[in-house]
Amino acid sequence: MKSFRIAVLTSGMSRGSNFEALVNSFREKNLPVEISFVLITRRNAPIKGRCERLNIPIFYHSTKNWDEFETHLIEKCRESELDLIALAGFMKQMTPNIITNIGSPITNIHPALLPEFGGKGMYGSNVHKAVFQAGRKVSGATVHLVNSNFDEGEVIGQEDVDISQCKSPSEIGATVLKIEHTLYGKAVWDYLNR
Repeated sequence: MKSFRIAVLTSGMSRGSNFEALVNSFREKNLPVEISFVLITRRNAPIKGRCERLNIPIFYHSTKNWDEFETHLIEKCRESELDLIALAGFMKQMTPNIITNIGSPITNIHPALLPEFGGKGMYGSNVHKAVFQAGRKVSGATVHLVNSNFDEGEVIGQEDVDISQCKSPSEIGATVLKIEHTLYGKAVWDYLNR
């Protein structure tokens, strides 16, 4: 069976629960996927503790100088010969330069059923507030390929969940997060094996 190398990109505020779910998904099923490194954008990111506990290398680079960040990211990913890059709480938009030159597909997990409740500004609790205000009884999570438009890339995995008993956006968020944790690893594995 072929083995795969992936990296995870995350912003400085990420708690890292989707990252840890990815690691656990591959390790528990003994799948030949190595997470080569996690790139964070803030030195004190909460995800650092999870990376250390799971023995995954961490690299830091600020996004304050975006051109420098892009150059560093492209170089790091290309030299690592990655099969895939997984975004997990990375809040910046991927530019055409990154997408074209990074050398591997990029995936993202979104906490709603795209194409609804996606686009600029639709992340985290903003998504769950919009779903709650729309009165939806079903929500879910979507894994998609990243292109230069927020949340518009090809869907590679999606799962819905009943939220009819949820009384607040935060309850929707907690319910959807459970789906995210089971969906991301499966969708990435299926995509790698297409």
